[in-house]
Amino acid sequence: MQDDRRPRASLDDALAIMRDLRARDAWDRAQTHASLRPYLNEEMHELDDALRDGDDAAMCGELGDVLLQVLFHAVIAEERGAFGPEQVAGSLVHKMRTRHPWLYGTETERTPWEQMKAKHRRSLAGGLPSGLPALHRAHRLQERAAGVGFDWPDVEGPLQKVAEELDEVKAQIAQDGATFDTHGVPSADPRHAALEEELGDLLFAVVNLCRKAGTHPALALDRANTKFQRRFEAVETIATARGLDVRTAGLEALDVIWDEVKAAERSR
Repeated sequence: MQDDRRPRASLDDALAIMRDLRARDAWDRAQTHASLRPYLNEEMHELDDALRDGDDAAMCGELGDVLLQVLFHAVIAEERGAFGPEQVAGSLVHKMRTRHPWLYGTETERTPWEQMKAKHRRSLAGGLPSGLPALHRAHRLQERAAGVGFDWPDVEGPLQKVAEELDEVKAQIAQDGATFDTHGVPSADPRHAALEEELGDLLFAVVNLCRKAGTHPALALDRANTKFQRRFEAVETIATARGLDVRTAGLEALDVIWDEVKAAERSR
């Protein structure tokens, strides 16, 4: 439910105050595209947290912070004579119309966006940001390959590929043994590179399985991270209540508590 106490304003109001701040505030006037980069990244992560938590109030505020960054850059570009907020909006409208020719054009059937983009792309990775997290980059590369027809028809192919890659990881470990020391630090042994490659292939195959199953791998992993953190923190609480130190209790004792935590979650 929307909070009626929240102040109301239009996008024109937001743009007007951004221009006013650039004119009258020393800090805002001193900012550049380069100096704002860290803030944009921070605001994006804060919005992502709000989206993950499903917190509407936080989501509204963080969307405002991201909008601030968008308008900030647009106004700076306007001052340079490069482009302005109207051109940014025009770019969005043009892109949305181009992406939906069955709604705004002459086509009658929906065409997947990646198929449309593939007609104009010179290379598979063309246009992908260099700083994309590896998990999302793998997903996008696979989406783009699928856009030109390099894809399995269903999840059976990816399932078999995951099993195949897992077998290769097992074979590599059996052949060369563990290439990590007791503290989990990568060994200087060149065999480590071979194992790393096989593990990378396995991860890539799992990403493809997620994609074909209709799940983004980053969201799936985020859910797994949250679940693991919740369960292990419960293990720590129970262990402390029983007079156990998690640092010295040992795997067997902690695993018993872990199973208790899982069973309790499933019974709720």
